[in-house]
Amino acid sequence: METSGVGLLAGAILGMLVLYQILLIVTRRRRFVKVVDALPGPKPHMVFGNVPDLMVAPNKLFEAWDERHRKNATLFRTWIGPYAEINLKEPEQVEAILSSSKHITKSNAYRFLQPWLGTGLLTSTGHKWHTHRKMITPTFHFKILEAFHDVFVEKCEILARKLARVADGKTEFDMYPFITHCTLDIICETAMGVRINAQDSTEKRSDYVSAIYEVSELTLKRAQRPWLFPNFTWALTDMGKRYKHCLSILHGFTNKVIRERKEVREGQRGQQEQHSQEDDLGRKKRTAFLDLLLDAREAGAQLSDEDLREEVDTFMFEGHDTTTAGLCWAVFLLGSHPHIQDTAAEELEHIFQGSDRAPTVRDLQEMKYLERVIKETLRLFPSVPFIGRKLFQDVDFGGYKVPAGCMINIPIYHIHRNPKQWPSPHAFDPDNFLPNRVAERHPYSYVPFSAGPRNCIGQKFALMEEKTVLSYILRYYKIQAVETMEDLTLMIDLILRPESGIKVRLEPRTPLS
Repeated sequence: METSGVGLLAGAILGMLVLYQILLIVTRRRRFVKVVDALPGPKPHMVFGNVPDLMVAPNKLFEAWDERHRKNATLFRTWIGPYAEINLKEPEQVEAILSSSKHITKSNAYRFLQPWLGTGLLTSTGHKWHTHRKMITPTFHFKILEAFHDVFVEKCEILARKLARVADGKTEFDMYPFITHCTLDIICETAMGVRINAQDSTEKRSDYVSAIYEVSELTLKRAQRPWLFPNFTWALTDMGKRYKHCLSILHGFTNKVIRERKEVREGQRGQQEQHSQEDDLGRKKRTAFLDLLLDAREAGAQLSDEDLREEVDTFMFEGHDTTTAGLCWAVFLLGSHPHIQDTAAEELEHIFQGSDRAPTVRDLQEMKYLERVIKETLRLFPSVPFIGRKLFQDVDFGGYKVPAGCMINIPIYHIHRNPKQWPSPHAFDPDNFLPNRVAERHPYSYVPFSAGPRNCIGQKFALMEEKTVLSYILRYYKIQAVETMEDLTLMIDLILRPESGIKVRLEPRTPLS
């Protein structure tokens, strides 16, 4: 009897503790919802919050997203199912998040990238992020970027010759595939040391590129549908099964390259140093990003094969699709503004003096106006239109109390068009980046590569690559955009891109030798 009584008492106490925890969770949730709903924002639907407002056709999503931001003049909240998302509007608010070492964890939406990118530099946080960031940063030293420059030049010379076939001043064509294959050749060789010769391929698009685009599209569709957040429901859908197939292509390619690269390095250990510095054709070998990671592992860095794949996949994604979009938007804007294109071409003529020699790293540094063109392009059309963080402590945004547990959305596209910072926010004006104008603006009014502790580690790489590509196009061709901005439909996948590509005409400017 006594034992039974003790058991009943213990059960009652346990039940009370469970009930107390449930009441505590409910009370905290109610307080959280009350604080969040006190912030300005659209009225949420009962179950899915504000998600249904953006459940439109893919080619209408940007328009709906843009309209939501234009309707709200101040910081505003939305509900993504049970998750509260706070959308920032001012550079001071952006600075409060990006400049802080306390707010480095990416928002929940980034977990949908983890099946693809794992916990590489883009998606990781805490100790792993700090460790890998410290380890990888030296691989983007200027001297190493100089070595990558040879790859940029080689692939751009191929691009210039490919464009010659359609550059008759009359033929309309889509520039996007040309740029895509060029940047894919560049990133595969610089990231993995692999020559895939995408520009020479007779296929319309490689399986790898198709898989990247499809994974990006499927990731966004999942993020729009709260009922697909759980892995088990996602895996049961046709989209989830297609996503798994695309991942097998992406991971299979990267794993194969890593395996073969390790085998090559093992085979070189017994050879003389002279031979190990040359490839099968006697050319000087180039150190790829993957080689630098393998060097770090051999020097004692804790990097598993999975870690290697995650970082290489991350570099492939961030260094290919983003750069392609930025370059294509630059081509469109230059083709739409002949006077700006002429100024950029005149700068190149001043540098090269009619020579057809390849550009040097020093030449790239002299392309000041072209650099302003690229920066202004990324202002109007940032390759990554928004980024997100998760709050683990309360933040006061100038009187707006935002509680821990909220997701923060930084809409880079709209931050870059803030009329308080940019007098003519929708106009293409490279002089926005003259030193005196830059000094007058808030430093967080322009963040195409993010900013603060988690800024993009590859931004110098991207700028060098984009300068090289655009300089080759402008030295040999005059660009004429076929469509106006009103003709284009913006697609907001993971990358901001035009739905139907970039239609142009090219006219030879200087004969290719």
